[in-house]
Amino acid sequence: QVHLVESGGGSVQAGGSLRLSCEVSGDGIGVGWFRQVPGKEREGVVCITPLGATMFADFVKDRFTISKDNAKNTVYLQMNSLKPEDTAMYYCAATYVVAPTLHRKYYVYWGRGTQVTVTS
Repeated sequence: QVHLVESGGGSVQAGGSLRLSCEVSGDGIGVGWFRQVPGKEREGVVCITPLGATMFADFVKDRFTISKDNAKNTVYLQMNSLKPEDTAMYYCAATYVVAPTLHRKYYVYWGRGTQVTVTS
């Protein structure tokens, strides 16, 4: 069983930044960030494998970065140049798949999410 807890969400003006954190109870697993708005499917944002390989959705390339602190079992999502369309509930999730993937079906454990709101 893997537990994930997100934090760091909030409200920010367009162009601003936020850093989300995902504390993970296990190690040696891949972690992905997903987001969802009401009425739409949950979509993959970025992921990082145990060896540090990453994959980004096209809509966040050059704006978002992902990193991890193995000593703290925490994965960070740094979001810069935020846009109103980035407003969503952000979730982190864990996968045993070794290669980077943003397909939801490969993620077994999920956190409860943290809300990000970007105002114009």
